[in-house]
Amino acid sequence: MAGRHALRLLPALAFAVLFPFQAFAQQASDTVAPEQASGTQEVKAVTASRQMVVAANPIAAQAGLDVLRAGGNAADALVAVQAMLGLVEPQSSGLGGGAFLVWYDAASGKITTFDARETAPAEATPDLFRDASGKPMAFFDAVIGGRSVGAPGVPRLLETVHRRYGTRPWPSLFESTIRLADGGFEVSPRLASSVAETADMFEKPSSAQAYFFDASGAPLKAGYRLANTAYASTLRTLASQGADAFYKGPIAADIVRAVRSHPTNPGLLSADDLENYRVKERAAVCAPYRGYEVCGMGPPSSGAIAIGQILGLLEPFDIATLGPNDPESWRLVGDATRLAFADRERYVADSDFVSIPKGLLDPAYLRDRSALLRRPTALADGEAKAGEPPWDKAELRVDGVSAEIPSTSHFVVADAAGNVASITTSVENAFGSRLMVDGFLLNNQLTDFSFSPVKDGQNVANRVEPGKRPRSSMSPTIVLKDGKPAFALGSPGGSNIIPYVATTLIGLIDWKMDMQKAIALPHLVNRFGPYDLEKGTKAEDLADDLTALGFKVAVKDLNSGLHGIAWTPAGLSGGADPRREGVAVGD
Repeated sequence: MAGRHALRLLPALAFAVLFPFQAFAQQASDTVAPEQASGTQEVKAVTASRQMVVAANPIAAQAGLDVLRAGGNAADALVAVQAMLGLVEPQSSGLGGGAFLVWYDAASGKITTFDARETAPAEATPDLFRDASGKPMAFFDAVIGGRSVGAPGVPRLLETVHRRYGTRPWPSLFESTIRLADGGFEVSPRLASSVAETADMFEKPSSAQAYFFDASGAPLKAGYRLANTAYASTLRTLASQGADAFYKGPIAADIVRAVRSHPTNPGLLSADDLENYRVKERAAVCAPYRGYEVCGMGPPSSGAIAIGQILGLLEPFDIATLGPNDPESWRLVGDATRLAFADRERYVADSDFVSIPKGLLDPAYLRDRSALLRRPTALADGEAKAGEPPWDKAELRVDGVSAEIPSTSHFVVADAAGNVASITTSVENAFGSRLMVDGFLLNNQLTDFSFSPVKDGQNVANRVEPGKRPRSSMSPTIVLKDGKPAFALGSPGGSNIIPYVATTLIGLIDWKMDMQKAIALPHLVNRFGPYDLEKGTKAEDLADDLTALGFKVAVKDLNSGLHGIAWTPAGLSGGADPRREGVAVGD
């Protein structure tokens, strides 16, 4: 079993070059939101004494809790939650997508992680997202159709984790979703708004358009009773035959046919790509922060490294005394995030393909970087650049021609035995590639690769390569205190996931908030220089102060989906993001 470590990555072999990625990355995040904002709801903290599920849809959360009440554990419940999310929140995740899981095993007291990120087809080349003239494709020209589809990881992940840790019969974990898929469920306001806001991106005619629109061609409205008998049939096959039935046989043939026969944007995914897909168990990447151990997913996710860097850069500062209303807190948090993102862009990609410096979380390196924050004003653009961590350096990703803009979901399960699952799951953009096969949507995760594979004659780290997994910001996190779970959390939100999770941790640890209050904190996000302030919240009140400190400020919707559990002397305390439809349920 994999364990946890400070940062165990391969030594780098290639030298680094610097490229100004920030302008495009900021422009992309300005023009396409991960998912449409759908308002906020009032959410109160939920407490439980034994077990809890927090998920983005009440039906999915209840499905997980029902499994726990039937004697199942967190591994069993996560299968039920994911199966239900694929039905009631299909725009965000499902069988056709990928996921990262951070797992705390109560019996051993150890954390391990499972990488179910999608993989590029064996026929893929670094030029996958360049047009006939050699220029990078426009983002949605690449997304819609088969070109963007990687080999999905979710079905294999569910089976892998259940075989290792589960206790309930595998077929039983799909029963509630099969019943609801056959009988129909009420379309939620969030699903309805997601369909309406992206209506012009559904191809007509198509199986996805036929499913998400009514007979008159109008987007489905909230409250509409929607059945998905094709999905029920797929789940019956998985329940009776296991994940192999997804990766070879009729379902696999249907996936390949849909991808490769798309009339305008065919892809390269093959039957061999599906049959050869494997989930990878990886050691957790853990970083210390004020007596806690913050553990998460290593490469191909950039989440745990970046969050560990942000917290490490902030540790010398008294954020607790400053508090959440002091602009100085946000100057420090914002510039620490910018420095972490500079390293992320320069060094991090799939470590099975690209060498990564071992010293990105080295305490001495972070102390030196933290000294850059000892100043009265914001870092200038030229000062928020990648550092030179110990050991060798990695290749640089050119990020000026791709954008990480996923539609994603995060859920957390804590069972009565003490096991914990923190899982972020995604089809990438809202509704993925818009290809629907056998009742589920196919991902467009390959667009998380760099669209330009070479800069100044050097290969970039996050270029497309056969079998490679694109870099991600998904950050499922479990925090330990004295070796025991203290917090488990994560969020959707594209590259904003990293600051969403980092600032929630600051709320929990420095500002002593409960999970619900920390999750509901107004968002202030600075990845590339401009400071994004969450529209309609108290974050807007800091605009003038941050401007005076030297930041460019923009007010916008910042649509997280944070979900988490805290372990307290009174038991479990769950929080769900008021910006979405999620709930915490437990006993």
